[in-house]
Amino acid sequence: MQQFTEKDYKKILICLTLYLSSLFAANTLGLKLMPFLFGTHLSVAVFCFPIVFIMTDVIGEVYGKKMAKNFVYAGILSIFLFLLYSFISMIMPWAQVSLWAKDGYNLVFGISVRFSIASIIAYAIGEYQDVISFFFFKKYTGGKMFWLRSNLSNLWSQLIDSTIFMFIAYLGLMPVKTILLIIIPWWLYKVFMGFLYTPLSYVGIHLLRDKNVQN
Repeated sequence: MQQFTEKDYKKILICLTLYLSSLFAANTLGLKLMPFLFGTHLSVAVFCFPIVFIMTDVIGEVYGKKMAKNFVYAGILSIFLFLLYSFISMIMPWAQVSLWAKDGYNLVFGISVRFSIASIIAYAIGEYQDVISFFFFKKYTGGKMFWLRSNLSNLWSQLIDSTIFMFIAYLGLMPVKTILLIIIPWWLYKVFMGFLYTPLSYVGIHLLRDKNVQN
C-alpha cells in the first residue's frame, strides 16, 4: 500500500479543490451558450469541464486508481448535495424585500436542477468510464505515453458524458436531431480542449510526483 506524507495530502487537497471548482463551474456557468462554427453552439463550460477529466487522469497516474475513484465519488456527492440544496432553496417562501430576484432566480436555478440531474448521471458514468479506460490503456502501454492514455480515455468518456447529459437535459425541449447536432461539436471541442490541456497535465504530474512511486 502506498504511504502518503503530509505533503502528499496537501497536494491532493489542492487537486481536489481544482477538481470540484471546475465541476461546479461547468454545472452552473454552463447554462450560457456561445456561437460556434457552422451555426452550432457551445457551452462556456467547455473551458473548465475538460479539467475535470484530466484531473482524474493526473491523480490516477501519480496516486493510483483508488485515489482517482475517490475523486469521482467526491464529485458525485458534491453534485448531489448541490441538487438537494437547490431544491430546498426553490421551495422556500420568498421575503417581500427579495421578490425582485424571484423570476430570474427561479428560472436559472430551475434549469440548474434539471442540468444537475443530467450532470450527476452523465458525470458518474462518464468519469467512472474515464478511470477504467485510463488504467486499461495504462496496462497495455506499460505505464508509458501518458498523453496517449489520457486522450484516448478522454475521447471515449467525453462521448458518453456528452450524449447522456444532452439527452437528459434537453429531451422534450429540443428535437432529437438538434440534440445530436449539439452533442457532436460539444464532444469534439471538449476532446480538443483536453488535448490542448495535456501539457498542463504533465506539469501537474511533475508537481505531484516528487518522490511518489508510480502505481
